[in-house]
Amino acid sequence: MNPTFSLRTRQEKGSTPVLQEWGADSEYGVLRDVLLGPADHYQWLETSSVSKKSFRRNYQFNAKVAREQHAEMISAYESAGVKVHMHAPDPALPYQIFARDSSVMTPFGAIITSMANWWRRGENYRAIETYERLGIPVYDYVTAGTFEGGDFNVIEPGAVLIGWEGEDGRSQEQSALQLKAWFEAEGWEVRLTDIDPFYVHIDLMVVMLAPKLAAVCLESTDPDVVEWLKSKAIEIVSVPFQDTLDLGCNVVALGDDRILLPEKSLVLKEKARALGLKIYDPDVSMITPGGGGVHCMCQALRRDPG
Repeated sequence: MNPTFSLRTRQEKGSTPVLQEWGADSEYGVLRDVLLGPADHYQWLETSSVSKKSFRRNYQFNAKVAREQHAEMISAYESAGVKVHMHAPDPALPYQIFARDSSVMTPFGAIITSMANWWRRGENYRAIETYERLGIPVYDYVTAGTFEGGDFNVIEPGAVLIGWEGEDGRSQEQSALQLKAWFEAEGWEVRLTDIDPFYVHIDLMVVMLAPKLAAVCLESTDPDVVEWLKSKAIEIVSVPFQDTLDLGCNVVALGDDRILLPEKSLVLKEKARALGLKIYDPDVSMITPGGGGVHCMCQALRRDPG
């Protein structure tokens, strides 16, 4: 076992030590290291409103193109100065490409989540192996119910937005409450919001772009959440509902006023450029019909303090 790895670091009453070499306290600090899932065994499955539409409309999947686009995304990260780490591929895990869901990075270590779909639960085990290999401690494990990383959204240092979808969704309220208790013990502000399972995860409709700047789909985001963001003096960049369905709001802040978004995210791309943000826009159009975008495909391992 890597000597810096630990299976559980969380202190029951809070005050868990902050990691020195790894961790992230925001979604917009300069991204130094990122964890991605492999595209080796990716295929579309009927898992969400997005992927079900792809099957209804008889869209055709091409595994070779998906792998090529995944490689293009990796190149975009590398050209932005980000070190890319990969989960080891497992042929039994076709959705391992979406590295956001099986774990969550915090300033205290990684949280291992609890996947909703039976055929994705093995991703959690592979994630533990990855963190052991990299020497990144595990903060704790979600045990109260199902929960996926796309519903853990750090808005700014010390403030997190946690989504849940109920019994028919991917993250359950009891798990959201478990996380809430942990982070309130660490002194964080925690905002819970229930979302319709149609929208899958909160990161399809609310994503931080930079300090005090968020991309938000106003048509699908609870008005109370929007007001909460505004109360923190966060400027809202509105993303149309249709773009959200095409994963156009599911983007990654790279820090230093740079973002990575899908090539087809035309509205947000135009608005972001008008705000002075530098854009990296790989084509992931063969990947997103399966239900996840560039934010779904990554887990920050190390960011500069936000």
